[in-house]
Amino acid sequence: MDFFTKDKKSAFEAKEIAQWIAFGPVIFQTARVLRNSGILDSIEKSGSGGLSHEEIAEKVKLSIYSVRVLLESGLGTGLVLVNNKRYTLGKTGYFILHDPLTKINMDFVHDVNYKGLYYLDESIKTGKPVGLKVFGEWDTIYEGLSELPAPVQKSWFEFDHYFSDDAFPIVLPLVYKDSAKNILDIGGNTGKWAIASSNFSPDIHITIMDLPGQLNVARKKIEELGLHDRVSFLPVNILDEQVKIPTGFDAIWMSQFLDCFSEAEIVSILKRCYDALDENGQVIIMEPFWDRQKFEVGAFCLQQISVYFTALANGNSQMYSAETFFKCIEQAGLDIVEQTNHIGLSQTLLKCKKRKQ
Repeated sequence: MDFFTKDKKSAFEAKEIAQWIAFGPVIFQTARVLRNSGILDSIEKSGSGGLSHEEIAEKVKLSIYSVRVLLESGLGTGLVLVNNKRYTLGKTGYFILHDPLTKINMDFVHDVNYKGLYYLDESIKTGKPVGLKVFGEWDTIYEGLSELPAPVQKSWFEFDHYFSDDAFPIVLPLVYKDSAKNILDIGGNTGKWAIASSNFSPDIHITIMDLPGQLNVARKKIEELGLHDRVSFLPVNILDEQVKIPTGFDAIWMSQFLDCFSEAEIVSILKRCYDALDENGQVIIMEPFWDRQKFEVGAFCLQQISVYFTALANGNSQMYSAETFFKCIEQAGLDIVEQTNHIGLSQTLLKCKKRKQ
Protein backbone atom coordinates (compact mmCIF):
# COMPACT_ATOMS: atom_id res chain seq x y z
CA MET A 1 0.00 0.00 0.00
CA ASP A 2 1.49 3.34 -1.06
CA PHE A 3 -1.33 5.69 -0.05
CA PHE A 4 0.77 7.20 2.70
CA THR A 5 4.31 7.14 1.36
CA LYS A 6 4.36 10.58 -0.29
CA ASP A 7 2.97 14.01 0.54
CA LYS A 8 0.77 14.66 -2.49
CA LYS A 9 -0.52 18.09 -1.42
CA SER A 10 0.92 21.49 -2.20
CA ALA A 11 1.74 23.78 0.73
CA PHE A 12 -1.41 25.80 0.01
CA GLU A 13 -3.58 22.65 -0.03
CA ALA A 14 -2.01 21.42 3.19
CA LYS A 15 -2.68 24.72 4.93
CA GLU A 16 -6.28 24.63 3.72
CA ILE A 17 -6.78 21.13 5.11
CA ALA A 18 -5.24 22.28 8.38
CA GLN A 19 -8.08 24.81 8.66
CA TRP A 20 -10.64 22.09 7.98
CA ILE A 21 -9.10 20.10 10.84
CA ALA A 22 -9.10 23.13 13.14
CA PHE A 23 -12.81 23.63 12.52
CA GLY A 24 -13.57 19.92 12.26
CA PRO A 25 -16.07 19.74 15.15
CA VAL A 26 -17.93 22.80 13.82
CA ILE A 27 -18.10 21.36 10.30
CA PHE A 28 -19.31 18.02 11.62
CA GLN A 29 -22.09 19.40 13.80
CA THR A 30 -23.27 21.84 11.15
CA ALA A 31 -23.54 19.06 8.57
CA ARG A 32 -25.39 16.84 11.04
CA VAL A 33 -27.90 19.55 11.93
CA LEU A 34 -28.41 20.50 8.28
CA ARG A 35 -29.23 16.85 7.64
CA ASN A 36 -31.39 16.21 10.72
CA SER A 37 -33.32 19.50 10.57
CA GLY A 38 -34.61 18.74 7.09
CA ILE A 39 -32.82 21.67 5.47
CA LEU A 40 -30.79 19.58 3.04
CA ASP A 41 -33.83 17.48 2.17
CA SER A 42 -35.94 20.58 1.49
CA ILE A 43 -33.25 22.08 -0.71
CA GLU A 44 -32.85 18.84 -2.66
CA LYS A 45 -36.59 18.63 -3.31
CA SER A 46 -36.56 22.16 -4.69
CA GLY A 47 -34.39 20.99 -7.60
CA SER A 48 -32.47 23.44 -9.74
CA GLY A 49 -34.74 26.31 -8.73
CA GLY A 50 -33.45 26.27 -5.18
CA LEU A 51 -34.86 27.97 -2.10
CA SER A 52 -34.32 31.30 -0.34
CA HIS A 53 -33.55 31.73 3.37
CA GLU A 54 -37.17 32.65 3.97
CA GLU A 55 -38.59 29.65 2.10
CA ILE A 56 -36.29 27.23 3.91
CA ALA A 57 -37.10 28.74 7.30
CA GLU A 58 -40.79 28.31 6.62
CA LYS A 59 -40.41 24.70 5.53
CA VAL A 60 -38.30 23.53 8.50
CA LYS A 61 -39.88 25.83 11.12
CA LEU A 62 -36.65 27.52 12.17
CA SER A 63 -35.75 31.21 12.35
CA ILE A 64 -34.16 32.88 9.36
CA TYR A 65 -31.10 33.54 11.53
CA SER A 66 -30.69 29.84 12.37
CA VAL A 67 -31.10 28.82 8.74
CA ARG A 68 -28.64 31.48 7.58
CA VAL A 69 -25.92 30.45 10.04
CA LEU A 70 -26.20 26.79 9.10
CA LEU A 71 -26.31 27.42 5.35
CA GLU A 72 -23.34 29.77 5.35
CA SER A 73 -21.29 27.14 7.13
CA GLY A 74 -22.54 24.60 4.59
CA LEU A 75 -21.36 26.79 1.72
CA GLY A 76 -17.77 26.48 2.89
CA THR A 77 -17.95 22.69 2.93
CA GLY A 78 -19.76 22.25 -0.37
CA LEU A 79 -22.95 20.95 1.19
CA VAL A 80 -24.94 23.67 -0.57
CA LEU A 81 -24.46 26.19 -3.37
CA VAL A 82 -25.98 29.66 -3.68
CA ASN A 83 -26.92 31.59 -6.80
CA ASN A 84 -29.11 34.70 -6.83
CA LYS A 85 -29.75 34.18 -3.11
CA ARG A 86 -31.26 30.74 -3.75
CA TYR A 87 -29.71 27.58 -2.34
CA THR A 88 -29.29 24.29 -4.17
CA LEU A 89 -27.74 21.02 -3.03
CA GLY A 90 -24.02 20.40 -3.55
CA LYS A 91 -22.49 16.99 -4.28
CA THR A 92 -21.23 16.66 -0.73
CA GLY A 93 -24.69 17.51 0.59
CA TYR A 94 -26.11 14.72 -1.56
CA PHE A 95 -23.82 12.14 0.04
CA ILE A 96 -24.53 13.46 3.55
CA LEU A 97 -28.20 12.82 2.80
CA HIS A 98 -28.04 9.54 0.92
CA ASP A 99 -24.78 7.62 1.40
CA PRO A 100 -25.36 4.78 3.93
CA LEU A 101 -21.72 4.63 5.02
CA THR A 102 -21.65 8.37 5.70
CA LYS A 103 -24.86 8.16 7.73
CA ILE A 104 -23.61 5.21 9.77
CA ASN A 105 -20.26 6.87 10.47
CA MET A 106 -21.81 10.24 11.31
CA ASP A 107 -24.32 8.77 13.78
CA PHE A 108 -21.62 6.61 15.37
CA VAL A 109 -19.29 9.58 15.81
CA HIS A 110 -22.01 11.81 17.26
CA ASP A 111 -23.97 9.39 19.46
CA VAL A 112 -21.15 7.15 20.68
CA ASN A 113 -17.92 9.14 20.41
CA TYR A 114 -18.39 12.88 20.42
CA LYS A 115 -18.51 13.66 24.14
CA GLY A 116 -16.01 10.97 25.11
CA LEU A 117 -13.40 12.13 22.62
CA TYR A 118 -12.94 15.24 24.72
CA TYR A 119 -10.90 13.02 27.06
CA LEU A 120 -8.68 11.50 24.36
CA ASP A 121 -5.52 13.09 25.74
CA GLU A 122 -6.12 11.37 29.10
CA SER A 123 -6.77 8.04 27.41
CA ILE A 124 -3.55 8.34 25.41
CA LYS A 125 -1.59 8.94 28.61
CA THR A 126 -3.24 6.27 30.75
CA GLY A 127 -4.19 3.50 28.33
CA LYS A 128 -7.71 3.62 29.78
CA PRO A 129 -11.00 4.50 28.00
CA VAL A 130 -11.43 7.69 30.03
CA GLY A 131 -14.13 9.01 27.69
CA LEU A 132 -16.40 6.11 28.62
CA LYS A 133 -17.28 7.93 31.85
CA VAL A 134 -19.77 10.05 29.88
CA PHE A 135 -21.97 6.92 29.80
CA GLY A 136 -21.09 4.98 32.96
CA GLU A 137 -18.45 3.49 35.21
CA TRP A 138 -17.29 0.41 33.34
CA ASP A 139 -13.80 -0.81 32.51
CA THR A 140 -14.77 -1.29 28.85
CA ILE A 141 -17.73 -0.30 26.71
CA TYR A 142 -18.58 -3.96 26.13
CA GLU A 143 -19.48 -4.48 29.78
CA GLY A 144 -21.99 -1.63 29.58
CA LEU A 145 -23.24 -2.18 26.05
CA SER A 146 -26.64 -3.49 27.11
CA GLU A 147 -27.06 -0.50 29.47
CA LEU A 148 -26.14 2.33 27.09
CA PRO A 149 -28.89 4.85 26.25
CA ALA A 150 -31.11 3.58 23.44
CA PRO A 151 -29.90 6.07 20.75
CA VAL A 152 -26.28 5.29 21.59
CA GLN A 153 -26.92 1.55 21.50
CA LYS A 154 -28.72 1.88 18.17
CA SER A 155 -25.85 3.78 16.54
CA TRP A 156 -23.26 1.40 18.01
CA PHE A 157 -24.94 -1.74 16.69
CA GLU A 158 -25.77 -0.22 13.30
CA PHE A 159 -22.12 0.74 12.93
CA ASP A 160 -20.84 -2.65 14.08
CA HIS A 161 -23.19 -4.60 11.82
CA TYR A 162 -22.72 -2.42 8.76
CA PHE A 163 -19.07 -3.34 8.40
CA SER A 164 -19.74 -7.08 8.59
CA ASP A 165 -23.24 -7.67 7.17
CA ASP A 166 -22.29 -7.24 3.53
CA ALA A 167 -19.35 -9.62 4.03
CA PHE A 168 -21.31 -12.53 5.56
CA PRO A 169 -22.90 -13.81 2.30
CA ILE A 170 -19.44 -13.83 0.70
CA VAL A 171 -17.56 -15.53 3.52
CA LEU A 172 -20.13 -18.20 4.45
CA PRO A 173 -19.11 -20.48 1.53
CA LEU A 174 -15.43 -19.78 2.25
CA VAL A 175 -15.75 -20.65 5.93
CA TYR A 176 -17.75 -23.84 5.44
CA LYS A 177 -16.09 -25.20 2.30
CA ASP A 178 -13.85 -27.41 4.49
CA SER A 179 -16.91 -29.21 5.93
CA ALA A 180 -16.75 -27.62 9.38
CA LYS A 181 -20.02 -28.36 11.22
CA ASN A 182 -19.40 -27.54 14.87
CA ILE A 183 -18.25 -23.93 15.28
CA LEU A 184 -17.29 -21.88 18.33
CA ASP A 185 -18.18 -18.22 17.69
CA ILE A 186 -16.13 -16.14 20.12
CA GLY A 187 -17.52 -12.63 20.52
CA GLY A 188 -20.76 -13.53 18.75
CA ASN A 189 -22.44 -10.34 19.97
CA THR A 190 -26.10 -10.25 18.88
CA GLY A 191 -25.93 -13.63 17.13
CA LYS A 192 -25.83 -12.42 13.53
CA TRP A 193 -23.16 -14.91 12.45
CA ALA A 194 -24.90 -17.76 14.24
CA ILE A 195 -28.17 -16.92 12.49
CA ALA A 196 -26.49 -16.57 9.09
CA SER A 197 -24.70 -19.89 9.57
CA SER A 198 -27.89 -21.66 10.64
CA ASN A 199 -29.65 -20.39 7.53
CA PHE A 200 -26.70 -21.37 5.33
CA SER A 201 -26.81 -25.08 6.22
CA PRO A 202 -29.02 -27.27 8.44
CA ASP A 203 -25.97 -29.30 9.52
CA ILE A 204 -24.14 -26.47 11.29
CA HIS A 205 -24.21 -25.97 15.06
CA ILE A 206 -22.87 -22.75 16.58
CA THR A 207 -21.81 -22.09 20.16
CA ILE A 208 -21.63 -18.38 20.96
CA MET A 209 -19.04 -17.44 23.59
CA ASP A 210 -19.40 -13.87 24.89
CA LEU A 211 -20.20 -11.66 27.86
CA PRO A 212 -23.54 -12.41 29.55
CA GLY A 213 -25.14 -9.11 28.51
CA GLN A 214 -24.46 -9.70 24.83
CA LEU A 215 -25.60 -13.32 25.05
CA ASN A 216 -28.96 -12.24 26.46
CA VAL A 217 -29.57 -10.14 23.34
CA ALA A 218 -28.46 -12.98 21.06
CA ARG A 219 -30.50 -15.61 22.92
CA LYS A 220 -33.70 -13.59 22.64
CA LYS A 221 -33.28 -13.10 18.88
CA ILE A 222 -32.37 -16.74 18.25
CA GLU A 223 -35.33 -18.02 20.26
CA GLU A 224 -37.65 -15.71 18.30
CA LEU A 225 -36.35 -17.29 15.08
CA GLY A 226 -36.81 -20.83 16.39
CA LEU A 227 -33.10 -21.63 16.16
CA HIS A 228 -32.55 -22.52 19.82
CA ASP A 229 -31.72 -26.16 18.97
CA ARG A 230 -29.01 -25.01 16.53
CA VAL A 231 -27.24 -22.49 18.76
CA SER A 232 -25.71 -22.86 22.23
CA PHE A 233 -24.46 -20.16 24.59
CA LEU A 234 -21.37 -19.94 26.76
CA PRO A 235 -21.15 -16.82 28.99
CA VAL A 236 -17.53 -15.86 29.79
CA ASN A 237 -15.20 -12.91 30.03
CA ILE A 238 -12.54 -13.84 27.50
CA LEU A 239 -10.12 -11.34 29.07
CA ASP A 240 -9.89 -13.61 32.12
CA GLU A 241 -6.79 -15.60 31.24
CA GLN A 242 -7.98 -18.41 33.50
CA VAL A 243 -10.88 -19.00 31.12
CA LYS A 244 -10.04 -21.94 28.89
CA ILE A 245 -11.58 -22.26 25.45
CA PRO A 246 -13.49 -25.56 25.23
CA THR A 247 -12.30 -28.32 22.92
CA GLY A 248 -14.21 -30.40 20.39
CA PHE A 249 -14.88 -27.78 17.74
CA ASP A 250 -14.02 -28.03 14.05
CA ALA A 251 -13.24 -24.34 13.91
CA ILE A 252 -13.15 -21.22 16.07
CA TRP A 253 -14.68 -18.17 14.38
CA MET A 254 -13.96 -14.56 15.36
CA SER A 255 -15.49 -11.72 13.36
CA GLN A 256 -14.48 -8.13 14.15
CA PHE A 257 -13.65 -9.35 17.62
CA LEU A 258 -9.91 -9.33 18.11
CA ASP A 259 -9.64 -5.64 17.24
CA CYS A 260 -11.32 -5.10 20.62
CA PHE A 261 -8.13 -6.14 22.41
CA SER A 262 -4.51 -5.11 22.84
CA GLU A 263 -1.76 -7.02 21.08
CA ALA A 264 -0.87 -8.93 24.27
CA GLU A 265 -4.54 -9.83 24.79
CA ILE A 266 -4.88 -10.98 21.18
CA VAL A 267 -1.90 -13.28 21.62
CA SER A 268 -3.39 -14.65 24.86
CA ILE A 269 -6.74 -15.38 23.19
CA LEU A 270 -5.11 -16.99 20.16
CA LYS A 271 -2.85 -19.15 22.35
CA ARG A 272 -5.94 -20.46 24.14
CA CYS A 273 -7.52 -21.12 20.74
CA TYR A 274 -4.37 -23.02 19.80
CA ASP A 275 -4.72 -25.20 22.91
CA ALA A 276 -8.40 -25.90 22.16
CA LEU A 277 -7.94 -27.17 18.60
CA ASP A 278 -6.82 -30.55 17.33
CA GLU A 279 -4.37 -30.84 14.45
CA ASN A 280 -7.13 -30.43 11.85
CA GLY A 281 -8.93 -27.54 13.53
CA GLN A 282 -8.89 -23.98 12.27
CA VAL A 283 -9.00 -20.51 13.72
CA ILE A 284 -10.96 -18.39 11.23
CA ILE A 285 -10.71 -14.63 11.63
CA MET A 286 -12.48 -11.82 9.79
CA GLU A 287 -11.06 -8.35 10.37
CA PRO A 288 -10.79 -5.03 8.50
CA PHE A 289 -7.10 -4.09 8.22
CA TRP A 290 -6.38 -0.53 7.20
CA ASP A 291 -3.38 -1.56 5.07
CA ARG A 292 -5.48 -4.06 3.08
CA GLN A 293 -7.99 -1.57 1.67
CA LYS A 294 -8.68 -0.96 -2.03
CA PHE A 295 -9.09 2.78 -1.61
CA GLU A 296 -7.39 5.43 0.50
CA VAL A 297 -10.70 6.59 1.99
CA GLY A 298 -11.24 3.04 3.32
CA ALA A 299 -7.91 3.15 5.10
CA PHE A 300 -8.74 6.65 6.37
CA CYS A 301 -12.03 5.53 7.92
CA LEU A 302 -10.42 2.60 9.73
CA GLN A 303 -7.57 4.76 11.02
CA GLN A 304 -10.05 7.21 12.53
CA ILE A 305 -12.19 4.43 14.04
CA SER A 306 -9.13 3.36 16.02
CA VAL A 307 -9.49 6.47 18.16
CA TYR A 308 -12.90 5.23 19.38
CA PHE A 309 -11.16 2.19 20.87
CA THR A 310 -8.63 4.43 22.60
CA ALA A 311 -11.05 6.95 24.10
CA LEU A 312 -14.16 4.87 24.78
CA ALA A 313 -13.98 1.14 24.07
CA ASN A 314 -11.07 -0.13 26.12
CA GLY A 315 -8.09 2.22 25.86
CA ASN A 316 -5.66 -0.22 24.30
CA SER A 317 -6.88 -1.60 20.96
CA GLN A 318 -7.48 -0.33 17.44
CA MET A 319 -8.28 -1.13 13.83
CA TYR A 320 -4.98 -2.89 13.25
CA SER A 321 -2.74 -3.01 10.23
CA ALA A 322 -2.26 -6.51 8.87
CA GLU A 323 1.43 -6.10 9.58
CA THR A 324 0.82 -5.66 13.33
CA PHE A 325 -1.96 -8.23 13.55
CA PHE A 326 -0.08 -11.00 11.73
CA LYS A 327 2.72 -10.76 14.31
CA CYS A 328 0.18 -11.66 17.01
CA ILE A 329 -0.91 -14.72 15.02
CA GLU A 330 2.71 -15.81 14.66
CA GLN A 331 3.42 -15.33 18.37
CA ALA A 332 0.46 -17.57 19.22
CA GLY A 333 1.99 -20.47 17.28
CA LEU A 334 -0.43 -20.28 14.35
CA ASP A 335 0.20 -20.08 10.63
CA ILE A 336 -2.05 -18.33 8.11
CA VAL A 337 -2.92 -20.99 5.55
CA GLU A 338 -5.44 -18.96 3.56
CA GLN A 339 -5.97 -15.21 3.15
CA THR A 340 -8.77 -13.48 1.22
CA ASN A 341 -8.70 -9.68 0.99
CA HIS A 342 -11.27 -7.11 -0.19
CA ILE A 343 -14.35 -8.91 1.07
CA GLY A 344 -17.42 -6.69 1.16
CA LEU A 345 -16.81 -3.17 2.38
CA SER A 346 -13.45 -3.68 4.09
CA GLN A 347 -12.84 -7.20 5.37
CA THR A 348 -10.03 -9.76 5.19
CA LEU A 349 -10.66 -13.44 5.94
CA LEU A 350 -7.84 -15.47 7.51
CA LYS A 351 -7.74 -19.21 8.06
CA CYS A 352 -5.12 -20.29 10.56
CA LYS A 353 -3.82 -23.67 11.70
CA LYS A 354 -1.36 -24.84 14.30
CA ARG A 355 2.22 -24.42 13.17
CA LYS A 356 3.82 -27.72 12.38
CA GLN A 357 6.59 -28.52 14.78
